[in-house]
Amino acid sequence: MYSKRSKIHPFDMVIFGGTGDLSRRKLLPALYEMFASGFIPEGSCIIGVGRHDLSNENYKEIVHRSLEHGEKIKDQTTLHSFLNLLIYARLDMESVDNWNSLKQLLSSDRVRLFYMALSSTLFDVLCTRLANNGMVNEHTRLVVEKPIGKDLFSAQKLNQHIHSVFDESQIFRIDHYLGKETVQNLMALRFANSLFEPLWNSRYIDHVQITVAETIGVEGRGGYYDKTGALRDMMQNHLLQLLCLTTMEPPFTFEADPVRDEKLKILHSLEPIFLHNAADITVRGQYTGGQHNPASYKDDVSNTESETESYVALRTHINNWRWSGTPFYLRTGKGLANRISEIAVAFKHLPHSIFTPAAGRIRSNQLVIRVQPDESIVLHIMIKDPKRKGMGLLNVPLDMTFAETLKGHLLSDAYERLLLDVIRNDQTLFMRHDEVEAAWKWIDPIIAAWEETGQPLHLYTRGSQGPNDALRMISRGGDRFWREL
Repeated sequence: MYSKRSKIHPFDMVIFGGTGDLSRRKLLPALYEMFASGFIPEGSCIIGVGRHDLSNENYKEIVHRSLEHGEKIKDQTTLHSFLNLLIYARLDMESVDNWNSLKQLLSSDRVRLFYMALSSTLFDVLCTRLANNGMVNEHTRLVVEKPIGKDLFSAQKLNQHIHSVFDESQIFRIDHYLGKETVQNLMALRFANSLFEPLWNSRYIDHVQITVAETIGVEGRGGYYDKTGALRDMMQNHLLQLLCLTTMEPPFTFEADPVRDEKLKILHSLEPIFLHNAADITVRGQYTGGQHNPASYKDDVSNTESETESYVALRTHINNWRWSGTPFYLRTGKGLANRISEIAVAFKHLPHSIFTPAAGRIRSNQLVIRVQPDESIVLHIMIKDPKRKGMGLLNVPLDMTFAETLKGHLLSDAYERLLLDVIRNDQTLFMRHDEVEAAWKWIDPIIAAWEETGQPLHLYTRGSQGPNDALRMISRGGDRFWREL
């Protein structure tokens, strides 16, 4: 599952929000898988911190049930050994009391990880408490979940506060999309092959579509989501990160700062969306009840007056030498027809066809990188249709589906890979503070334009392809359509 590049020594990991949803569904199962694969050595300590009055045994039972629910348990011996690594610490994180009890659980001479698996409103106070109680040293690493701020000002303020305690080299701003196997394969596809790089520019590529679609609604996140919306929740981080990896220049080496330097250049090169063009190249949507689920977005967030978008689509350009003139279409939404995350690169049409119309329509080549589900890389090409006696053309996929091609090799979960990188002190797949701020600097004017113009909220039926206005927006660019979800 992983390459054992370096020996991992026992470490301490503190999860603030250790009983929360993220910990139970993602972090603790990922840590269990890492332990079962030999990447967490015996003697390590995993401390779940929460406000609930639980004993160590109570906490282990909660983790046990989470692993059972996720069907993660391999054998009872491995499970028992993993649970023995766990300790529960009750702590009111806003209080100044009981921090010394947590400090006494930590070893002084080993790597220690603090994972902020809770609301970003607590990040600043937690950093202050850690510093004031002498819990930060040269071996300390801090893992920060999104959202990092709600706009440029709050992101800068939060980064400044974190930097008052931690050096940038100690901070791991996590975006779990960057830990997905196919996202990393995008780097290998581009920079480990000579085939695509000469074509990877505006001369040969007509447009690019990046889609992150979900079938679920806001589920139990209504209170948070209704104050946030799709633009802040998904576009500012996940989709912009996918855009950066798709379009960045080759770094001189695959290491943290060279990679992040190239991503930052893309964010700085994005064509601004302001008051004068937002209505033409952005679409806001909100789902209504559908045939299989009658609950609308307003029902899900218990707010009949909500004007928050559950869907956003937009068009942008990258103003640099490589990409000048190539449009990039980004869309994300909840309550859609299928759960799909993909990057679709559409190459330009042939300048001239030698075939008669009777041969059939020649479609442009497409390279589709499917991030989830069914991770795959598919190249659509034209061939002769073997079912026709004369010259007939057929569009077919050259399909490299990971589950088929890599039989017997399990794909690691994104959190497993990223947590392993934190332990190894590898920041390549994590965001730097200037990346976060550059993304907000581009997003903020869109939000301001929507508020000033009262950009309409287009309704779409739950389980559909999204609002019709998104189709009209992409079709303004000529013979272009959204890929079907």
